[in-house]
Amino acid sequence: MNVGVIGAGAWGTALSIISARGGANVMLWSYDGEHKVFDGVPTPQNLNVTDDMGKMRDMDAWLIVTPAAYFRETLRKARNVYNGQPIIICTKGAESSTGQFMSEILQTELPECSDFGVLSGPQFAAEVARGVPTGSTLAGTTRALNAGREILNKLYLVESSDVIGTEVCGVGKNAVALICGYNSIAAQGENDRAMIFTRAWNEVVDLGLAAGGNLRTFLGLCGIGDLFLSATSATSRNYAGGMAIAQGNTPEGTVEGIFALRGLIARAKSLGINTPVLIEMQTKLNI
Repeated sequence: MNVGVIGAGAWGTALSIISARGGANVMLWSYDGEHKVFDGVPTPQNLNVTDDMGKMRDMDAWLIVTPAAYFRETLRKARNVYNGQPIIICTKGAESSTGQFMSEILQTELPECSDFGVLSGPQFAAEVARGVPTGSTLAGTTRALNAGREILNKLYLVESSDVIGTEVCGVGKNAVALICGYNSIAAQGENDRAMIFTRAWNEVVDLGLAAGGNLRTFLGLCGIGDLFLSATSATSRNYAGGMAIAQGNTPEGTVEGIFALRGLIARAKSLGINTPVLIEMQTKLNI
């Protein structure tokens, strides 16, 4: 299978590497033709990098792995070369201005795409690139699931039809990981940390159910699994970003949790869901 991966940050590069190892011919697109390099991880010969979006046209499937803040813009760049491929969204986020999830932006900007899915779960990119066993939830249409199963055969996949629930989990864990990182420094004690963590995740679940998600999704790999990984480890960019803010420093790199928290609050307001903890933490984080 010929696979186009759009977005060459750490996660896009890691997915490209394991897709190539699994037998796919991978074309990895980045705006500058560069990609993330992992120490000690060679680039497979069947993985090529390009800055020419036109090379995505003849791919059998796309993985889109751009940051949430640039997802809509990237889709607009890709619109003219889209050729009916199934698309797997590997970006975890919500648009901060609208509260829209990535699948909703996809349907707005690329309405001709009828087969798409979402990949989400406990995944640190460097470990995936090194071949560490990793599980993920893959939710989507039958054609998208079939493509994902073939492309991502190096991952342990749990398949689902709950696209929106899977997305809310990915967005929510980014926001809660940011909050947990902040509270690892700023909270008054362990009890306080646990209380805020639990109440914040409850608000995410309330939002997810109101948006049409399935409760069991929040108990799976993309829910509790990803939350455990991201909200308990300074290896998580979101957790580390929250720590940096609490210490009065500027977070390094793209911290998706900042955009996720804004997007969740915007979406909750549109759904009439009360999120006092998320709102309070947004004020404390000053984002």
